[in-house]
Amino acid sequence: MTPLIYVVLVLIVVGVILWLVNSFIPMASSIKSILNIVVVIAVILWLLSFFGIWNLPSR
Repeated sequence: MTPLIYVVLVLIVVGVILWLVNSFIPMASSIKSILNIVVVIAVILWLLSFFGIWNLPSR
């Protein structure tokens, strides 16, 4: 599988999971906002690491 297809599939899966959580799991709107921000930041960091723009710290 080419890296670009892999990235697109991961973004689709993460988006669908986030949509399902936001749609079907009842929680306060502030918690949903925090969850959305955390997921978006994690995906951005993963994308930057995936393309070699930023290296995630390793242990």
